[in-house]
Amino acid sequence: MDFSLLNDEPVMEPGEDRLGTERAAHELAKLLYDSRAATPFTLAVDAGWGMGKSTLMRLVDAELRKKHGVPTLWYNAWTSTGADALEGLIKSVLAKFDKRLLRRAAYRVSEQRAVFGVARTALTLAAGPLGAAGLVDRLWQDLSIDAQARNEMRTRLRELATEWAQSTPYETRKMLVVFVDDLDRCSEETILAVCEAVKVYLDVPGLAFVIGCDRSALGPSGLLRDLSPAGSAFMEKIFQTSYRVPLPGVDNVKEYVRHCAERSGIHDLLRESLVDLIAAHSSRNPRRIKRLINGFGLEHALNLVWEPFDSAVVIPILLLQQLYPDFYRTLVARDGADVHAVREFDRYRAARQVLSEPLAQPSDVSWTITAGCLEAYGLARPKRDRSEDWGSLLAQLEGHLPTGFPELALDRNFVDLIDWLALRNELDTLVEQLQQGVPSVAVIRSEEPPSAGSAVRRGSTVLYAGKHVLWIDDHPTRNTEFVEQLESQGVRVWVATDRERAEHVLGVTRIDLLISDVQRGRDRDAGITDLQDWRDRDRYKGPAVYFTSRITPNRESRALALNARVATTGPMLFQYVAAALEQADR
Repeated sequence: MDFSLLNDEPVMEPGEDRLGTERAAHELAKLLYDSRAATPFTLAVDAGWGMGKSTLMRLVDAELRKKHGVPTLWYNAWTSTGADALEGLIKSVLAKFDKRLLRRAAYRVSEQRAVFGVARTALTLAAGPLGAAGLVDRLWQDLSIDAQARNEMRTRLRELATEWAQSTPYETRKMLVVFVDDLDRCSEETILAVCEAVKVYLDVPGLAFVIGCDRSALGPSGLLRDLSPAGSAFMEKIFQTSYRVPLPGVDNVKEYVRHCAERSGIHDLLRESLVDLIAAHSSRNPRRIKRLINGFGLEHALNLVWEPFDSAVVIPILLLQQLYPDFYRTLVARDGADVHAVREFDRYRAARQVLSEPLAQPSDVSWTITAGCLEAYGLARPKRDRSEDWGSLLAQLEGHLPTGFPELALDRNFVDLIDWLALRNELDTLVEQLQQGVPSVAVIRSEEPPSAGSAVRRGSTVLYAGKHVLWIDDHPTRNTEFVEQLESQGVRVWVATDRERAEHVLGVTRIDLLISDVQRGRDRDAGITDLQDWRDRDRYKGPAVYFTSRITPNRESRALALNARVATTGPMLFQYVAAALEQADR
C-alpha cells in the first residue's frame, strides 16, 4: 500500500467540494455582489475549529473572481502580531488601489502637512517613478507620522476608496472584498488591532470584509475574556451580520471520508462499515476526518503491531486513540484492573444499568455480570432482595473505575464504538499486543517530555543540580525517556523496582521527590500503601507524585490524603516535578 498524507489546505476551486459547501458559497457570493452599493459592511463566517470556514471563503472568492468590478484580497491575521496587524491590513488594502490614485492621494496628503513634510514628499514623488509598494509605504508613513495624521487617516482613506470605487465604466461602483482568515487563532492584541483597522480606519465606501472566525472564541468567555466592557461593546459593533456554517449532511460526510481515503491510498482497507463508523465518530468535522485518515495511514505504515489485524478492529482502536486519548492510555496500560479497559467499561455499563434502576428486575445474566463486576474490585455481592441501597453500591463501584467512565457512559458515540469493538474477535489479542510494549506512534508523540521539559529548563541553565529523585516502578523501561530528561536537568534519579530497593535508597540518601507507580504485580495499591507506611514511620515526608495511566476517585482521594499528586501524562508529570523541586529550594 502506498500511503500519502493529506494536507490541511482548504478546497480552492468549485468542483473539488465534497461536503455541499459550493451551494452556500454561490449564494454568499451573489449576496456580496448584489450588495456593492451598500458598502461598507463586515460579514462573519462563523464556525468551530476545522468545520470548513476557510473552504467556504475560498469558494466564495472563486465565485467573485468570475464577476466584473469585484477584486478580492486575502489577509491571514495569524501571520501578523499586535500593532503590525493594523499596519499590514491597511497597507494590503492600499496596494489593491490603482497606482495613479495612490500617487494622487500621496500628493494630497503632502499638501496638508508641514512645509518640511511637503518638500520631503514632493521630492520623493518627483525623484522618479515609484512602484505601487513604494507609494503604499510613502502614503502610510505620511498617514501615520503623528497623532494628528492618524486622526485624519480615515478621512483620507475614505476619499481614496470612494474615488477608486467610482472609477468604473459599469453602472454600479466597484467593491473590494477583503477576506480575513484565522482571526480566532490570534492573540488578543492582534485581534484588537485587526478589528481597529476594519472598524476605525477601513470602514469606508467600496470595502467589504469577510472574516472567518469562531465567534464564541472571540467573546467574553473566550480569547477576549480580559477585555473591558467598553472593549466588548466595540467588538459587538464589528460584524453587521454572521453566517454560521452548518454541519454537512451525513451522506456528504461519508462521501468526504471515501474521497480522503482514496487520496491517501487506504481506500482498499476502508470497507463501507468503517466509512460509516468514521462518519459517525468524527463530529462531521472535515479536519478531524483528515487527521483520522492520516493517523490510520501512519500507524498502519509505521507500527508493525497492527499488521496482522483486520482494519475492522484497528480503525476503531485508532478512533479511541485520537478521539478518547485518556481512555486509550488506560486501555494499553492495563493498570489496576483484571481485564482491559474495553471489557472493563462494557462490564461496568451492564452493572450500571442494573444498579441505577431500582424498580427493574434484572435478568439472571445481568445479575451475574453485576455481581461479578462488584466482586472484581473487592466489593460485596449485592442482595437481590434490594434490602440495601444499590445507588450507594454504584457509587462505590465508580470509585474504583477510571474517573471518566461515568461520563463516557452517557456519550452515545463512545458507547457505540465500544459496542462495535466488543464484538470483534481479534480485540483481546490486539490489546494484549499493545500492552506488551509495542508503542503506537501517537502514544510516543503524546507522552514525550520535551514540551514539559521547558518547565524545568530556563535558557541553557541546569536548574536542579544536586536534587535527588527516587522513582519506583516495576517496569522501569517505560520511564527511560522521562528519567533521561530529568538527568539532563542535573537531577540524580534513583530507580527502584520494588519496596525493598526503595527503602534502601531512602535509608542512605536524602530524597527531594518520590515518583511512584500505583500497581505492582498483582498488588493494585502497592504504591499507595508503601507511601502510607513511610509517612507513618517518618521514613519519607517529602513531596510525591504517582505516575499512572489509570486515575480513579479512590486513588485521587488516597493520594490527596498522603499529600501526593497523580499524573497520567508526561507533561502533567513534569509540571508536578518542576513545582516540587522548585519548592525544595525555598
